[in-house]
Amino acid sequence: MMNFLVKTIANAGALAVAVWLLDKITLTGNSTGKEIGTLLLVALIFGLVNFLVKPVVQLLSLPLLIVTLGLFTLVVNALMLLLTSWLADQLDLSFHVEGFWTAVLGGLIISVVSWALNVVLPDRD
Repeated sequence: MMNFLVKTIANAGALAVAVWLLDKITLTGNSTGKEIGTLLLVALIFGLVNFLVKPVVQLLSLPLLIVTLGLFTLVVNALMLLLTSWLADQLDLSFHVEGFWTAVLGGLIISVVSWALNVVLPDRD
C-alpha cells in the first residue's frame, strides 16, 4: 500500500511539473487545495491507465518498438497521457492536454521527473 501511495505522489509531482512547464497542459481550480486534489485524482487515473492499458498497447506495438529501437515508447506515453486527459474530462476534472505533440513532450517530462522522484522517494511496502 505504501508503494502505491509513493508512486501516486511521484506521478502527481511529475504531472505538476509538466503542467508548470507546458502551456498547453492545463490544470485549473478555484483554490490551491482544489488543484492539489484534482492533481492527485489525475495521478490516480494516470497510474491506472499505465497499469491497465499501457502493457496491452506495448504488446500490440511490439514490432514498432523493435524497429524504432524503443523510440515508439514516446508515442505510447503520449497516447496514455491523452487517454488520461480524456478520462479526466469525462470525470469532470479540470485537466486537459491540448494536442499530440504537447502530449509527447509532456510524456517525456513526466517520465523523467517520475523516474527522478522514484529514485529519491522510499520504495518499501
